[in-house]
Amino acid sequence: MNIEKEKMKISSMYAEERPREKAVSMGIESLSDAELLSLILGSGNKDENVIMLAQRVLNAHTVHKGLIGLKYLSFHDLLRINGIGRVKACQLMAVSELSRRMAMSERRERVSLSSPSAIADYFMEYCRFLTREKVIVMFLSSSNELIKWQELSEGTVNRSLLSPREIFIEALRCDAVSIILIHNHPSGDPDPSEVDIISTKRIIEAGRYVGIEVLDHIVIGDRSYVSLHEKGMI
Repeated sequence: MNIEKEKMKISSMYAEERPREKAVSMGIESLSDAELLSLILGSGNKDENVIMLAQRVLNAHTVHKGLIGLKYLSFHDLLRINGIGRVKACQLMAVSELSRRMAMSERRERVSLSSPSAIADYFMEYCRFLTREKVIVMFLSSSNELIKWQELSEGTVNRSLLSPREIFIEALRCDAVSIILIHNHPSGDPDPSEVDIISTKRIIEAGRYVGIEVLDHIVIGDRSYVSLHEKGMI
């Protein structure tokens, strides 16, 4: 695309090429990824129109190109893109977070406790793009039904912060009888570390004192998982 095209204002474009008008006349599904993103960004800058800016955003990540790249761009990464300020960076992060929540909402009604693989499948999308380890706890009733799940802690890049006190205070608060632990490995390798195993056994022991059973601890990697219960580690 030539320089004149890049600098052309959206308002100067042929009506059927403008993203908003195109969405109305032909349907939102007719828009390209860059055109969709341009509707969120709203405006370009003095050197390029908003569609060109959107295209640069979609190619900003060194490895992951296109919409998937938004999942890997932090707030500060976005600010390094010429033409993206704090407001636009927040808008882009909101789009990424909304897409994650929509994916989780679609799965929420289908969450199954039938097997570790079913539980891992439910949380796979939630954990997929996390850059730090996070601990999620599923709280179960006496009939083994899910009361709720909650993210309780966040660790460093390669080590989560697992607090038995925090876990069981919340378990008692919601009258849980048993729990299932889930945490992610940003490295993509789901094999539990020695620290993971020791921490889990410590939580199991603490659970015995308050009458709450730890059914499993599932470690999620890149499209893979390890269940400590299935592996006989707990």
